[in-house]
Amino acid sequence: MRASNELTLAPIVKILETTTPVTPDDCELLRSMLAGDEEALATLYRRRQGSVYRFALQMSGSPSLAEDVTQEVFMALLRDGTTYDSARGPLNWFLLGIARNLVRQRLGREHFYTALVDDQVDCAGASESRTASDPLDELTRSETIETVRKAVLSLPPRYREVVVLCELQELSYAEAARVMDCAIGTVRSRLHRGRSLLIEKMQPAREEKAASGVKTARCFA
Repeated sequence: MRASNELTLAPIVKILETTTPVTPDDCELLRSMLAGDEEALATLYRRRQGSVYRFALQMSGSPSLAEDVTQEVFMALLRDGTTYDSARGPLNWFLLGIARNLVRQRLGREHFYTALVDDQVDCAGASESRTASDPLDELTRSETIETVRKAVLSLPPRYREVVVLCELQELSYAEAARVMDCAIGTVRSRLHRGRSLLIEKMQPAREEKAASGVKTARCFA
């Protein structure tokens, strides 16, 4: 009886094995795309356009600019995809690196960039580490998303991009360093400075909110 069951189930198992779809990884999709496979391009776009768009939006605050940059990133991938080296990291890092350069170019052309601070300030706090009780974490928990968004957009570009990558995109120091093509120490020091600037920029809004609450309480006293 057991042998009979095995003979009966075998064709079904074989059918399942041959029909179960295998999801290609990013590298396989890229190779197919560069060979002219439009479906591979569409699949890769659906898979990765979200993170590219969010990065561009968080860096610029402009949905239209973010949409343009996202389109340009994938056009650049079609044109220069052969330069991607998987040994340097996942394709998503490569795409974010392209997006970073495009955003910097667009913001520079449209005069959205603020003046850069001297490189010397990058050295401040280079040895600081992130902790669960970080003052920025405590501050942002009590603020609205809009307040945080505006504060991030007001940061000088070099600090804004590392805050976006590490805090909003949740990349590690090493991953952000790959995207930015810089040393991990640079990421660490810029993030420390960026977080300090965010605290400074958000503190007035927090104090104003607290003062408004006091006034409201007095009105009902």
